[in-house]
Amino acid sequence: MNLLDQPAHRLAGRVRGGELTAEALASAALERIGKHDGSLNCFTTVLGERALADARAVDARVRRGQDPGPLCGVPFGVKDLYDVEGVVTRAGSRILADNPPAAADAVLVRRLRAAGAVLIGCQNMDEFAYGFTTENAHYGATHNPHDLRRSAGGSSGGSAAAVAAGLVCLSLGSDTNGSIRVPASYCGVFGLKPTFGRLPRTGTFPFVHALDHLGPFARNAIDLALAYDVLQGYDRGDPACTERTVQPVMETLAQPLEALRVAILDDWFELGASETALQAVRSVAQACGPIVSVTLPEARRARAAAFCLTGASAASLHRERLRSRPEDFDPATRDRLFAAALLPATVLARAERLRRWFAQQAARLFERFDLLLAAATPDVAPLLGQSSMSFGAQQLPVRPNIGVYTQPISFIGLPVVAVPTWGTRSLPIGVQLIAPPWQEGRALRVAAALERHGTVSASPANAAGP
Repeated sequence: MNLLDQPAHRLAGRVRGGELTAEALASAALERIGKHDGSLNCFTTVLGERALADARAVDARVRRGQDPGPLCGVPFGVKDLYDVEGVVTRAGSRILADNPPAAADAVLVRRLRAAGAVLIGCQNMDEFAYGFTTENAHYGATHNPHDLRRSAGGSSGGSAAAVAAGLVCLSLGSDTNGSIRVPASYCGVFGLKPTFGRLPRTGTFPFVHALDHLGPFARNAIDLALAYDVLQGYDRGDPACTERTVQPVMETLAQPLEALRVAILDDWFELGASETALQAVRSVAQACGPIVSVTLPEARRARAAAFCLTGASAASLHRERLRSRPEDFDPATRDRLFAAALLPATVLARAERLRRWFAQQAARLFERFDLLLAAATPDVAPLLGQSSMSFGAQQLPVRPNIGVYTQPISFIGLPVVAVPTWGTRSLPIGVQLIAPPWQEGRALRVAAALERHGTVSASPANAAGP
């Protein structure tokens, strides 16, 4: 049995109690990465010596009778757009590889390490986070641990796959249009996209300033909530970070759920969905109570507006690089950026107006319902290299369109927990638990209740081996 298949909160308790050492956990993670990452390609940088030194420091504190924190000795990884001291932050690109190493860890990396967690390395992603499949032209594709022929999703594919394969217990990803929820769906793990502005992005490479969120992956709801509690808190380095009171979730997870008004999002969020995706949402809804469907108006247009704002913002960010080093981009990324740079200002102004209106429509739904449900992806993971996917009667390009159900939600910054269910062919597919702004705790409590009920669960990845 893989030692890291055990829940992170239990491993932390064993290290804190002296039954297990942090060094043993770090060594187990490094050994497993050495054995399996050649076929998975989750990591772009493995910090072996640093990880072992950090683990020994945790063990020394335990021996002195100190408590290193709630994640005592837990191995974790970070998407390669988080700054890690002494490591070049490449954001999946060739261009940034020329930059000097980061001078300090990103704020969220520091917070996990301050809670006793041990950083193992940096993880593969789509170039500049602009994609949904982690088929990186420079560093290779990340393979799905449940079927190595398939995509791990993206753009945080390496982070989700590493957790699913038991290479680490936790990972940090980012989500602009679905980049936590899509790989969580394909890899069968839990993922959290908090409310926009909840967690600081200080020390990370941006994609779209107005839409970027950061959040964790875990193999169970308790670990996800534990990581979220550690990550919470204001930081002035991110102008979008909201100075709100920290709301711990862990202490509330075991409490019985109050009667919740839960609804399935229909219309756009069911259009093009496979029967596997629809059944996943129904199974979660049935566990929550009577099945009710509701429409979030103009979600199709919201998704289109998010697409426009994403491309235009990213094109503006990379304008000088596109001029000076176009040949060093992934061609698929470069072409989308060039196209987005040609969008007229009137389109972007209309997209922003729609964004405000769409947020108001969601707020009205939350006057009637406590939680909204939708599939995270239209189907289970596609094959690597697959160019098109079925979406109802249409065939759409895979890489830009997997986030059809996630984009409208991140467009207005709502908090979401992606929970894993199991579809056909022993492949996972995720369901979005969508809460009102600043109500991450509600979605996490429902995720924990669904897990206790057996409706959702992560499973060790078969393809990774023992």
